[in-house]
Amino acid sequence: MNEIEQVADVLKLLGDKNRLTIVALLNEKELCVCEIVDILQTSQPNISQHMRKLKDGGLVKETKKGQWVYYSLHIQDKPYITEILQQIPSQKDRIHSSVCEENECCN
Repeated sequence: MNEIEQVADVLKLLGDKNRLTIVALLNEKELCVCEIVDILQTSQPNISQHMRKLKDGGLVKETKKGQWVYYSLHIQDKPYITEILQQIPSQKDRIHSSVCEENECCN
Protein backbone atom coordinates (compact mmCIF):
# COMPACT_ATOMS: atom_id res chain seq x y z
CA MET A 1 0.00 0.00 0.00
CA ASN A 2 1.47 3.35 -0.94
CA GLU A 3 1.58 6.38 1.32
CA ILE A 4 -1.40 8.15 -0.28
CA GLU A 5 -3.55 5.05 0.23
CA GLN A 6 -2.50 4.86 3.89
CA VAL A 7 -3.40 8.51 4.48
CA ALA A 8 -6.71 8.04 2.67
CA ASP A 9 -7.55 5.03 4.87
CA VAL A 10 -6.76 6.99 8.04
CA LEU A 11 -8.84 9.93 6.87
CA LYS A 12 -11.74 7.55 6.14
CA LEU A 13 -11.50 6.35 9.73
CA LEU A 14 -11.69 9.95 10.94
CA GLY A 15 -14.63 10.65 8.63
CA ASP A 16 -16.89 9.05 11.24
CA LYS A 17 -18.07 11.59 13.82
CA ASN A 18 -17.72 9.19 16.75
CA ARG A 19 -14.22 8.10 15.81
CA LEU A 20 -13.12 11.69 15.24
CA THR A 21 -14.55 12.61 18.65
CA ILE A 22 -12.78 9.66 20.29
CA VAL A 23 -9.46 10.72 18.76
CA ALA A 24 -10.05 14.30 19.96
CA LEU A 25 -10.85 12.99 23.46
CA LEU A 26 -7.72 10.85 23.50
CA ASN A 27 -5.75 13.89 22.40
CA GLU A 28 -6.61 15.30 25.84
CA LYS A 29 -5.82 12.19 27.93
CA GLU A 30 -5.74 8.42 28.10
CA LEU A 31 -9.24 7.04 28.68
CA CYS A 32 -10.90 3.82 29.73
CA VAL A 33 -13.67 2.38 27.55
CA CYS A 34 -16.26 3.13 30.25
CA GLU A 35 -15.26 6.81 30.19
CA ILE A 36 -15.69 6.98 26.42
CA VAL A 37 -19.06 5.20 26.69
CA ASP A 38 -20.18 7.76 29.28
CA ILE A 39 -18.97 10.78 27.32
CA LEU A 40 -20.49 9.69 24.00
CA GLN A 41 -23.63 8.25 25.61
CA THR A 42 -23.57 5.09 23.55
CA SER A 43 -23.15 1.37 24.16
CA GLN A 44 -19.96 -0.38 25.17
CA PRO A 45 -20.09 -2.72 22.14
CA ASN A 46 -20.41 0.32 19.85
CA ILE A 47 -17.36 1.98 21.41
CA SER A 48 -15.41 -1.28 21.32
CA GLN A 49 -16.08 -1.57 17.58
CA HIS A 50 -14.84 1.99 16.99
CA MET A 51 -11.77 1.34 19.15
CA ARG A 52 -10.95 -1.83 17.21
CA LYS A 53 -11.08 0.12 13.93
CA LEU A 54 -8.91 2.91 15.35
CA LYS A 55 -6.45 0.38 16.73
CA ASP A 56 -6.34 -1.57 13.44
CA GLY A 57 -5.75 1.76 11.67
CA GLY A 58 -2.75 2.45 13.90
CA LEU A 59 -4.24 5.53 15.57
CA VAL A 60 -4.64 4.26 19.12
CA LYS A 61 -2.88 1.82 21.40
CA GLU A 62 -4.28 0.01 24.38
CA THR A 63 -2.81 -0.65 27.78
CA LYS A 64 -4.24 -3.15 30.21
CA LYS A 65 -4.41 -2.07 33.83
CA GLY A 66 -5.85 -4.94 35.81
CA GLN A 67 -9.02 -6.04 34.04
CA TRP A 68 -9.53 -2.65 32.35
CA VAL A 69 -8.27 -1.45 28.99
CA TYR A 70 -7.11 2.13 28.58
CA TYR A 71 -6.65 3.78 25.21
CA SER A 72 -4.25 6.51 24.14
CA LEU A 73 -3.29 8.09 20.85
CA HIS A 74 -0.54 6.52 18.80
CA ILE A 75 0.05 9.09 16.07
CA GLN A 76 3.77 9.85 16.29
CA ASP A 77 4.19 8.47 12.76
CA LYS A 78 1.22 10.49 11.47
CA PRO A 79 2.01 14.21 11.92
CA TYR A 80 -0.94 15.17 9.71
CA ILE A 81 -3.28 13.88 12.45
CA THR A 82 -1.74 16.37 14.89
CA GLU A 83 -2.47 19.12 12.37
CA ILE A 84 -6.10 17.96 12.04
CA LEU A 85 -6.53 17.86 15.82
CA GLN A 86 -5.36 21.47 16.06
CA GLN A 87 -8.22 22.49 13.79
CA ILE A 88 -11.10 20.82 15.63
CA PRO A 89 -12.70 21.98 18.89
CA SER A 90 -11.11 20.79 22.11
CA GLN A 91 -13.00 18.05 23.92
CA LYS A 92 -11.40 18.80 27.29
CA ASP A 93 -14.68 20.06 28.81
CA ARG A 94 -16.39 16.73 27.99
CA ILE A 95 -13.96 14.68 30.04
CA HIS A 96 -15.18 14.07 33.56
CA SER A 97 -12.38 12.93 35.83
CA SER A 98 -14.78 11.26 38.22
CA VAL A 99 -16.68 9.10 35.71
CA CYS A 100 -14.84 5.94 36.73
CA GLU A 101 -15.09 6.78 40.42
CA GLU A 102 -18.84 7.32 40.15
CA ASN A 103 -19.37 4.13 38.15
CA GLU A 104 -16.74 2.22 40.11
CA CYS A 105 -15.85 0.61 36.82
CA CYS A 106 -12.10 0.82 36.43
CA ASN A 107 -10.58 1.88 39.72
